[in-house]
Amino acid sequence: MTEKFGFIAAEKADPSSPYPVVAMCRWLGVSTSGFYDHLAAEPSPRSIRRALIADYVQAAFDRGRGSYGVRRVHALLQRCPDERVRGVSLNLVRAIMAERGLAGCQPRAYRTTTQPDPDAPTAPPDLVGRDFTAERPGDKLVGDITYIRTWSGWLYLATVIDCCTREVIGWSMATHMRADLVCDAITMAHDKNLINPDAIFHSDRGTQYTSNQFTTHLQNLDIKASMGRRGQCWDNALAESFFAALKNELVYRTAFPTQEKARRAVAEYIEVFYNRTRIHSALGYKTPAEAAAEHHQTLNKAA
Repeated sequence: MTEKFGFIAAEKADPSSPYPVVAMCRWLGVSTSGFYDHLAAEPSPRSIRRALIADYVQAAFDRGRGSYGVRRVHALLQRCPDERVRGVSLNLVRAIMAERGLAGCQPRAYRTTTQPDPDAPTAPPDLVGRDFTAERPGDKLVGDITYIRTWSGWLYLATVIDCCTREVIGWSMATHMRADLVCDAITMAHDKNLINPDAIFHSDRGTQYTSNQFTTHLQNLDIKASMGRRGQCWDNALAESFFAALKNELVYRTAFPTQEKARRAVAEYIEVFYNRTRIHSALGYKTPAEAAAEHHQTLNKAA
């Protein structure tokens, strides 16, 4: 019976078919009312495609660990191998996410962690000027410090971010905010050969960054120091943007009974999610790892 109804439905959907539904039902020995009942029960191609897209929307949202908004989910669907999904509109993605109650993380206000040192020597000039772009990886870096609350005390995180790829190429965690914290982060990036000679490292004027220890460390690594103005968070916006993502997508949604659990979670967020899974609008909705690979491939071809 289903096959007969399917045949009639296919003929009915064909504009060139000369056969009326009543005649086809009579010829095949089925009732017209039965055919229309069957047709009403069958999902339309449009509803089938919408259900497929809805599944992909859910998968994209889950891949973003519940943090992606409409635009990131839409961008991820454009990379789907199924052509029925790639052409989905932004409005349809928005409607499906609303129906399923899917909403990305809303950013909270960022609080500065580092404190300026009033007795520090004259700070280096601002070599970045709020231009957080670079032609190639390893030329321009930014860094900052943030804090993470655990049930057993504060944990502090220092980062080094590549302006070209947005990749966190160096990081360090400790229970203190001494200069060793920022030295260890820049050392990690340097030891991975991810910093070019005469590169720029930009930061705020926190005591860790203006310390003699860190200044000397940069000089030994052949890195030029750059600092924004005192009290101007936008002068280091890229570094603070990463911390906002970290807090909204992990820290504010997770309880850390121990500092060790926080260390593992933050390390996994940086190396697995942020660098290799999370797509960035500034990178054309690529991951930092994808952007870095593309740049290195281009540089190798040019060499």
